Amino acid sequence: MSRTILDHILNTGIIAILRADQSAKLLKALEAIKAGGVTVAEITLTTPNALAVIAQAREQFGAEMIIGVGTVLDAESARAAIQAGAQFVVSPTIKRSTIKLCRRYSIPVMPGAYTPTEILTAWEEGADIVKLFPADIGGAAYLKAVKAPLPQVRITPTGGVDEHTAADFLRAGASALGVGSALVNQKLLDADNYEEISARAGRLRQIYDSFRSGVTFS
Repeated sequence: MSRTILDHILNTGIIAILRADQSAKLLKALEAIKAGGVTVAEITLTTPNALAVIAQAREQFGAEMIIGVGTVLDAESARAAIQAGAQFVVSPTIKRSTIKLCRRYSIPVMPGAYTPTEILTAWEEGADIVKLFPADIGGAAYLKAVKAPLPQVRITPTGGVDEHTAADFLRAGASALGVGSALVNQKLLDADNYEEISARAGRLRQIYDSFRSGVTFS
């Protein structure tokens, strides 16, 4: 199961990060990003009723989307999210007990790291992908510098990833892109502007697909 989900994440290339003040509109937001071609989403535990949203999303979308959980700070939270239906786990930090639990249940895990030492530590501990966070500090140039001595590590930058920086991060060696407020944010949710969310998802997916097909970016 872990390998299938991981392959889906890497093939889709865009992980939508949904963080909101209220959970009521997140299912509509998920429908919008799916319509735009992004089929991997992370519901952060900082969102009220996040576990209920994960369970509802799994029921509503079935095999059409991969739904994960983010901002996981400990193994107990990871286990609760997995029981609710989370198909992958993302953390802002390295927590060995969380990685161990995810490996036990064959759930892809993406701990957060920044320095080369932290990144290699996360990888050696069993990370499927290492979340480079915050990626806006140093940007694509930093990712490229880190990938030079660590080409074997799958890295997903998160923070500062948008339509303008996505191509640079991909060229620098990103395995996938974690996109938060540049895709779904509270302002768009408050305005019920799901068309714009779909449009942003579509443009990000186009950037990733173009990169995969070898199209040169301007």
